[in-house]
Amino acid sequence: MSNKQFDVVVIGAGPGGYIAAIRAAQLGFSVACIDEWANDKGGPAPGGTCTNVGCIPSKALLQSSEHFEHAGHAFKDHGIEVSGLALNLGQMLKRKNTVVKQNNDGILFLFKKNKVTFFHGRGAFAGAQGAEGYPIAITGPTTETINAKQVIVATGSNPRALPNAPFDEKLVLSNTGALAIDAVPAKLGVIGAGVIGLEMGSVWRRLGADVTVLEGLPTFLGAVDEQIAKEAHKMFTKQGLKISLGVKVESVTPGANNVTVKYADAQGAAQEAVFDKLIVSIGRVPNTNGLGADKAGLALDERGFIAVDDDCKTNLPNVWAIGDVVRGPMLAHKAEEEGVAVAERIAGQHGHTNFDTIPWVIYTSPEIAWVGKTEQQLKAAGVAYKAGTFPFLANGRARALGDTSGMVKFLADATTDEILGVHIIGPMASELISEAVVAMEFKASAEDIARICHAHPSLSEATKEAALAIDKRTLNF
Repeated sequence: MSNKQFDVVVIGAGPGGYIAAIRAAQLGFSVACIDEWANDKGGPAPGGTCTNVGCIPSKALLQSSEHFEHAGHAFKDHGIEVSGLALNLGQMLKRKNTVVKQNNDGILFLFKKNKVTFFHGRGAFAGAQGAEGYPIAITGPTTETINAKQVIVATGSNPRALPNAPFDEKLVLSNTGALAIDAVPAKLGVIGAGVIGLEMGSVWRRLGADVTVLEGLPTFLGAVDEQIAKEAHKMFTKQGLKISLGVKVESVTPGANNVTVKYADAQGAAQEAVFDKLIVSIGRVPNTNGLGADKAGLALDERGFIAVDDDCKTNLPNVWAIGDVVRGPMLAHKAEEEGVAVAERIAGQHGHTNFDTIPWVIYTSPEIAWVGKTEQQLKAAGVAYKAGTFPFLANGRARALGDTSGMVKFLADATTDEILGVHIIGPMASELISEAVVAMEFKASAEDIARICHAHPSLSEATKEAALAIDKRTLNF
């Protein structure tokens, strides 16, 4: 056959895919990566949902909107007088797009640096495994078929739509549309109080929207430690987010310029709300349509995820799958770790991903971050534990920053003192959580953290103090 032959072909260049491709190339394989994301000029835009319409652009807008809110409310406490404050939303969106393009270009540079062959188009199985491997068809800007001895599927996920209310990205918005609203809506509705809903709701509230969040579950942030979640609910409500729990959405009806949502509240009473825009963030579904799974015999589970074992092996020899398209948390960094592990397994090494120490972050203000078990999980499992907390209110650096909201919480085994979970709500929680991840990977005890010297003044001292609180010996509270 005249088709190009590669040792490893990665389908998808999101966080899991592009990292898998680079690691495989570092290990000496001939590698190709196929991705169909395109920029507004039709050129390649590798990086997947995360880079194009997820993690990266949302953080850019979160940062910009936080600056805007600080300029309007917090700067005067620092002796900075601002007059004539105005929002240039066009420039804010332009900056966001620039940040996205920088990441797109960075990935293309990394492919070139590591000698990964990049194909711009949709990759799909064209048939079963043959003598030269799996035929992979590429369609789109590039149209050809290549052969792969090993295949890594990293096609990611798509936003889940409400029944009978498809995304039009004008009135009914997924994360894609939520990141590209061209005028601040007077009234914004958000269905789903998860990570995306809260982050996007926070952005547009800071910029002036009246935001209502409708959540179907009776509890707020059920996956978060209950004490932290209660603190978050109190803070977000104080900021102006209107959060309704236990809601049952009955209908979503787009009009000419607004969206009407009919729902039953937690008490079962009928309610109706009219929004200028509606963001729907009720989860994501695996992106396996058009993959040609049936042509190769690739097994999917009942929800459309690719079925894999603990090593990310599929039912087919030499075919692997990682990231959002398989079981486990839909997190970019989880996909990256799986990508590295799979590339190393292909090379005969022992790649490893520890789901127990994957950090979670919600980039609201204050940020929420955690790793390990929550207090409610430990109670349900009957694990004897000790808890220690320390508020940022008593942290000198937080006072200097002017952000003393939240706390650090440690959970440790009652007998061995091994750290079982760390939960943070407050400034820079996304950065502070890394110390806890490292500690848990090395099976550290709370006493280990309590005995480590932390720089003063720093936010990280709150981590040390929370560890001290396990033994009821905090020094600054």
